[in-house]
Amino acid sequence: MTNKENLEIKVHDGPARLGKLDDLKTPTIIEANSMKLCPDEPMAYNVPLSLAEWSVEQTLEKASKYRDSEECSIDTFAVIHGAKYTDLRVECAKKLDEMGYNRLLISNADELIRRPRDLADIISCLRESISPNTALCFPFAEASFVPILSYVGIDLFSDAICEFYSYLNIIMTPGNSYNLEQYNIYSLNQNELFEYNQKTMDLMVREVRENIKNGTIRNLVESFSCSSPQNMSFLRMLDKNHMDYLEKYTPLY
Repeated sequence: MTNKENLEIKVHDGPARLGKLDDLKTPTIIEANSMKLCPDEPMAYNVPLSLAEWSVEQTLEKASKYRDSEECSIDTFAVIHGAKYTDLRVECAKKLDEMGYNRLLISNADELIRRPRDLADIISCLRESISPNTALCFPFAEASFVPILSYVGIDLFSDAICEFYSYLNIIMTPGNSYNLEQYNIYSLNQNELFEYNQKTMDLMVREVRENIKNGTIRNLVESFSCSSPQNMSFLRMLDKNHMDYLEKYTPLY
């Protein structure tokens, strides 16, 4: 494996991290088409424990073989599997971290978004179990969900959702997503819609970075929670079950 530059943390605001990864300021958006993934063994989210264990075992075996190959480069992402089992997710992430992978992608992101309790458990446990200088990537999040995911410790996002939504004729605003067949906000072709959604995601991560820098990320998260049941449920699970984690890096005044 090529020597990797670890994520350098510049500022904390609660678990949220303002950092530098290579030439990138994090949190940031990665182009999905540019992401190089380590070989893995995908598995659905809601499966029996034995299948999830097999997925993790095979993923780790493939990652171990791949790390010393010429194809494994500085921008390689390894995938955290483990289905719905938090302990398995943590085991997978820790071993990938120990192998030297410092960009880890959380699998089943679309399923986790719909399960706020699981999402809160998995991300907080992952963040506390791996090196703080290892970047966590959540690959499929709407713009309105970027602040709270950044708050809980996600460093990287993908623009895959921007392209996917452009196929569905869905436009993303910072606070919501609209089907343009029902809400005639703009008349855009697919490429224009993809670019618009990318700009929305870019605006969101820029706003997140500035709020972390100014110590106001919690305020931003709460403002989005007021208008989004999805955000509100996730924040309630964090506050209820992971307050110690949220307060770990929060300055006392």
